[in-house]
Amino acid sequence: MRDGTEKRFLAGTREHPEELASAARFFLEFVRGFKVLGALGPCVTVFGSARFPEEHRYYRLARQLGNRLAAEGFTVMTGGGPGIMEAANRGAKDAGGLSIGCNIELPLEQKLNPYLDRFVEFEHFFVRKVMLVKYSQAFVVMPGGFGTLDEVFETLTLMQTNKIEAFPVVAMGRDFWGEFREFLRHTLVAEGTIAAADLDLIHVTDSVDEAVAIIRHRT
Repeated sequence: MRDGTEKRFLAGTREHPEELASAARFFLEFVRGFKVLGALGPCVTVFGSARFPEEHRYYRLARQLGNRLAAEGFTVMTGGGPGIMEAANRGAKDAGGLSIGCNIELPLEQKLNPYLDRFVEFEHFFVRKVMLVKYSQAFVVMPGGFGTLDEVFETLTLMQTNKIEAFPVVAMGRDFWGEFREFLRHTLVAEGTIAAADLDLIHVTDSVDEAVAIIRHRT
């Protein structure tokens, strides 16, 4: 990975040749993603924090989820890092399923976990997000930080604006996501900035069985 390339690209106007060089890198990054991810079969992507250790209840829940999804015949894809991502990939491997990582190198916390059958590394967040949306039939969102919220809101926006076909988005962890959904209802819907029907784009549950049933019903 070229250190700081995304930061330099987003820093403002540059000379035209530099912008063309960046565009070429984006193109090659997409091509690399297409090559690795082009034949995954039915795939569910699991998002969540890289910071939860193995003994945390959310790690255990993500591992159980990955196991169940793989047992149901889904490829399990994550960001390829530690924490929730590792747990979901690990669960998929436990069940003998296909475990995929779309990794992006970060200075503090992102490194490849050891439970991947196949992975692709990205320099740019936006290219990585396109790949995750393009090759997923559903998203499961575990507790996470700004990166997880970014992925949730971008996906909901793409579906709300009909830029992509709607697919299941399941938020697991009522303690974590319950107030988030209430914020959407009591603030965004109440103020008219989203429609009440937009709440149906995301489902909140604690149950692996319910999450899998939602995905099965809508894919």
